[in-house]
Amino acid sequence: MDSLDILDDRFRAMVLPNAPLETLGEGYGWLEGPVWFADHACLYVSDLPNDRILRWSAHAGVSVFREPSGFANGHARDRQGRLLGCSHQHRCITRTELDGSVSVLVAHFAGKRLNSPNDIICKSDGTIWFTDPPYGINTDYEGGKQPAELPPALYRFDPATATLSLMADDFDGPNGLAFSPDERILYVSESGRQFEARPRRHIRKFALDPDGRLSGGEVFHTVEPGFADGFRVDEQGNIWSSAADGVHCIAPDGTLLGKIRTPSLVANLAFGGRNRSRLFLCASHRLLAIYTNVRGCVRP
Repeated sequence: MDSLDILDDRFRAMVLPNAPLETLGEGYGWLEGPVWFADHACLYVSDLPNDRILRWSAHAGVSVFREPSGFANGHARDRQGRLLGCSHQHRCITRTELDGSVSVLVAHFAGKRLNSPNDIICKSDGTIWFTDPPYGINTDYEGGKQPAELPPALYRFDPATATLSLMADDFDGPNGLAFSPDERILYVSESGRQFEARPRRHIRKFALDPDGRLSGGEVFHTVEPGFADGFRVDEQGNIWSSAADGVHCIAPDGTLLGKIRTPSLVANLAFGGRNRSRLFLCASHRLLAIYTNVRGCVRP
């Protein structure tokens, strides 16, 4: 297939040369924050500058799930099956309860407002991890200009105790994040300051001990062209990262294995569909999908 670049033989077994790159929808502002709900057979995704969350399913196509959304960006699902979200406009983490109501889980740290939570994941112990760069409050396009009160940082929120912990603050712009399948490694992308000429392009790697403390933080891989925004991990621990030319597949040893090329840059992605082997891509104003021969990792 013309959209596949095989850079390492290991990549051949991960992709399907007869599986087309499909367009599921287009004409959106800027897609972000995809999350798959297997029991509903649907994908939720943010149309960020249009201030809405969309819902895609095979039988109904794309529809509006929530509008306005508080300029929602990243999404995840918690251990009880509820939708977790990052609101740029309201500078908080939200949770959609099972009855459809929306709760604010956390909006402040040390008495100051969060910046604009960007991406979010839920660990198997129920703790919620999220990045908090100022991107959403730097412009009116993604939530509205507001002054930052805190430095960019990575946080962990424990809903059982309502405790918010600062995990790392040596970032210019923390962005996407994901755990390795055994949750011993946390990957966090660093995309730098929003308006700098040469943004940082790397993914950092942190070791996570049984007590939840982080160590390390060294550069794991540098994405080029573009930079790493959102990414996901498959069952074998490979990282599937967004990039300016599509999706880059990176082995656990940091080797770039191959690429899925797309007609526009990819901001984020998610595994879903049958057996979690379909890769949904937020490609600027398009929602794309492609079947792979790997399965996305799910928390134990």
